[in-house]
Amino acid sequence: MANHHIFNHQGADISSKDSWLALSVDTLPDGVALDDISLIELLNQQEKHDVLLPLSELLAQDLLDAESLDKDGGILKEVLALIRQHSSRIGVWFEASLLIERLDDLPKGLLSQDLIVVVVPAFADGRNFSVIQSLRKLGFSGEIRVAGAFGRDQIAYLRRVGADSFVVSEHDATNNIAQAFSALASAHGGDSAASLPLFAGTAES
Repeated sequence: MANHHIFNHQGADISSKDSWLALSVDTLPDGVALDDISLIELLNQQEKHDVLLPLSELLAQDLLDAESLDKDGGILKEVLALIRQHSSRIGVWFEASLLIERLDDLPKGLLSQDLIVVVVPAFADGRNFSVIQSLRKLGFSGEIRVAGAFGRDQIAYLRRVGADSFVVSEHDATNNIAQAFSALASAHGGDSAASLPLFAGTAES
């Protein structure tokens, strides 16, 4: 997970201050966090960490909403309880395709996360704009971070729909990245990024 930097919405490199670790799973994409941690490491360390979990697995096991966690459950629910006990803060990561069909009915548990990382699988995939915008409209006030294959010329648009921070590759981070945080920031009269020409027809694909 090395060779990435994290920038806040103002274009400042906050990598050295970022404390989030991604829980190691087989489906973990590169760049979700600057580093990862295995379940064994997490449970054996006295120090509590800020931990990112895969939303897809939480939803598959109905482990996201507080109401579900209050019910009797099996071993996976017990494991999640242990993770929470050994973590300072909990966040989730997912690809936008996971939620694109349920933007009007997003899981309530999402709104209680400390950090949401939206992973962009391909540059031309505009679904991340719709998901971020929907999260903000539903009242999510925490940090939304974008990782994956987004382009630096998309950063200004992503900021406008509600993204707070960005995981950027080493190459882009050292290539005058500051310009990407101001370019086009006031263009198109306030239209949502998903409707702009660059992304027309991609947000619902």
